[in-house]
Amino acid sequence: MEEMLHEAVTKHEQLIQYIAGLKLGTKISVRKIAKEMDVSEGTAYRAIKEAENQGYVSTRERIGTIRVERKLRNNIDKLTYAEVVNIVDGQVLGGTLGLDKSLNKFVIGAMEVEAMARYIEPGNLLIVGNRVPVHRFGLEHGAAVLITGGFDTNEEIKRLADELALPIISSSYDTFTVASLINRAIYDRLIKKKITLVEDIIEADAPPRSLKSSSTVADWEKLLEVTGHSRFAVVDEWNRVIGMVASKDFIGVPKEQTLDKIMTRNPLTVNPHTSVTSAAHMMVWEGIELLPVVDNKGKLLAVINRQDVLKALQYIQKQPQIGETFEDLILMGFEEHKEESGQLTYRGVITPQMTSHLGTVSEGVLTTLMTQCAYRALKAQKKSDYVLEHFSAYFLRPLQLESRIEVRPRLIELSRKFGKADVEIHHNGSLVCKAMLAAQVID
Repeated sequence: MEEMLHEAVTKHEQLIQYIAGLKLGTKISVRKIAKEMDVSEGTAYRAIKEAENQGYVSTRERIGTIRVERKLRNNIDKLTYAEVVNIVDGQVLGGTLGLDKSLNKFVIGAMEVEAMARYIEPGNLLIVGNRVPVHRFGLEHGAAVLITGGFDTNEEIKRLADELALPIISSSYDTFTVASLINRAIYDRLIKKKITLVEDIIEADAPPRSLKSSSTVADWEKLLEVTGHSRFAVVDEWNRVIGMVASKDFIGVPKEQTLDKIMTRNPLTVNPHTSVTSAAHMMVWEGIELLPVVDNKGKLLAVINRQDVLKALQYIQKQPQIGETFEDLILMGFEEHKEESGQLTYRGVITPQMTSHLGTVSEGVLTTLMTQCAYRALKAQKKSDYVLEHFSAYFLRPLQLESRIEVRPRLIELSRKFGKADVEIHHNGSLVCKAMLAAQVID
């Protein structure tokens, strides 16, 4: 029974590799895959769904399932035409086979046709109104076309879009709204690209060393000599993580003892799409040194330790800001001043974006402002990252729009593992808000 299951798993992986090797644009069906790979239709169906989850195939209305270009992490900031359709609530008029292509930039066709030649290139998205000659011009120059105002185009243009596999999309929004929506989506992608995931720091080509539940203490000692590591994941016969062992588990245990008796069962794991910051949080909070990285079936892909996470966090800090988060935007208008005593002060103005519908500053904005200023004060003394553990705030009076304020963070305690600070916000010499926070050091 176990051998049959193991063989099925191997066949499933072979099917995924087969699908990944198909030419882009190839139509895929359960019956065709089952026949060509000599497997049951149920096995073929599961493999196609897994390939879709991994981004190798996509199912399109009125077309079926096709092999598409897999979107890599380094291209995450590029939108596909299919994503544009969703962003602008569009309707695809033609060129459906090209929906999974990525666009490089978008061009607004608000000029004469002859003048557009210098701006339109293959991989562009031409945003234009009800101008059929421009629709043709864009397609012939390798650009997809987005028609605003809910207009249609003629059948000849639709056939041309199908021949060239370049989407022609219609949206009921006006040109300004469409451009704003696409810009916002691209900007969000830039922020997302800045966030480092576990898959960015693991070595996929170097399978991690692991032990079986039937392995003994002697087996662990041999692996310790070879690798120099003392912590290992314990896997079953299908390479699924079922436990963890560390040096503390072997104190006073005979060498012939099997690991199923001493391992820590149901260990914490992460998947490749977990953010490095979340992994760091888990390690700090749970006091663990090693995290197994598993796929959606629980199979061991890699392991990461605290050193891996710290290197990644240090790398993030050195990267240019290619997209601001809300925290960045809130702090953008505040200048840092250092007093002679060494005390840091942050001065800025309450902007319209920071207020609530009542015209006073949002409590959430003040919380973010105080937290970030406190982190900066902590980092000025110890250059580490911090995980918030406790935050208490007192809002003494409301702050109006365009109020000029001072944020004064003050360190209370800072150790190797822990930091504590209080923060005050002053306006016109009066205290308007005060907070106390405690944070753990990611170390």
